[in-house]
Amino acid sequence: MSLPAAPRRGVVLTEAMRLSWLRLIRSENVGPVTFRELVNRFGTAAAALEALPDLASRGGRRIVVCSEAAASEEMARAEKLGARFVCRGEPDYPVHLRSLADAPPVLALMGDAACLQRPALAIVGARNASLSGIKLTRMFSTGIGKAGYVVVSGLARGIDAAAHDAALATGTVGVFAGGLDRPYPLENRPLMRKIVDEGGALVSEMPFGWTPRAIDFPRRNRLVAGLSLGLLVVEAALRSGSLISARLAGEFGRLVFAVPGSPLDPRAAGTNRLIRDGAILACEPADVIEALDPLAKRSDQSDDAALGEPEMEGPMEEASETERARIVETLGPTPVSIEEIIVHTGISPGAVQLVILELDLAGRLERHAGGMVSLLL
Repeated sequence: MSLPAAPRRGVVLTEAMRLSWLRLIRSENVGPVTFRELVNRFGTAAAALEALPDLASRGGRRIVVCSEAAASEEMARAEKLGARFVCRGEPDYPVHLRSLADAPPVLALMGDAACLQRPALAIVGARNASLSGIKLTRMFSTGIGKAGYVVVSGLARGIDAAAHDAALATGTVGVFAGGLDRPYPLENRPLMRKIVDEGGALVSEMPFGWTPRAIDFPRRNRLVAGLSLGLLVVEAALRSGSLISARLAGEFGRLVFAVPGSPLDPRAAGTNRLIRDGAILACEPADVIEALDPLAKRSDQSDDAALGEPEMEGPMEEASETERARIVETLGPTPVSIEEIIVHTGISPGAVQLVILELDLAGRLERHAGGMVSLLL
């Protein structure tokens, strides 16, 4: 069965623009949200790169800007591995990620980009999965694949590996927590090779050479959830990365499914809790397909955000030293919205946003969900 893939709309960047995008996102203290604000304000990534040192110094410190040589070397490493970089808004960029506020501006991609435009389901679960959990995962993954869906997961042991393996023939996407040249766990390297050889794809937002740390896995989980229309949890303890993925999927407006399990098995405690809290109970692939199909049929109507280099939002408004001090004084360890800062201080939105950007680049600001910010003390 085939489902409609999203139209491959977008603007293909020149190699010079792609290099600038990579340099900007690899620069110190530049994350996805900061990247977009910089490009929106300065018009191009190249112009933003020129402005970085001054902006950061006004925020209170110097930062390391990724050099052209370093970015070029990373692009060469990608090419040697058979990978390439895809920028947000290009035709090959995953369609479902475009709606995320913190979508990676640049993704490293290995394999066939076509599967990134097809409707997808994420399947996640315990690394120390039971034999029953593995069998259930293979049943769901095979059934979902035959219904026309791509299966997305995080390439971990247990449930992830079983989901990928069962979907090799129908399409699967593996998301790395580290660089594409730093697969984890190493035992899944043959599976990763099969994914690429059989028409699937591997993606990562992390630099080549980056070995994954514990804090990188939740970041990967948001991509697993964001790449999909829904997320299925097969087995998960009460404190597990799978539940983080489920929470993120809910925040992104994705459907969350869970397979029930025995109350005596700790690996079912998380899935049972999800069902209690409103996740869709899934006992067979038909339960998932029935809920996803209406969304999949609308996938070709998805809006393309951030095509090419975004337009400038307008001229920046410089803040006086007095205004800058008032804005910093307003901030603290408790997250507040930028709108609250504007109302409280009476300072113009453009000036407030510029000072927030300066503090962010200087490493003095923490961003939270919903556009909230707090000061790092």
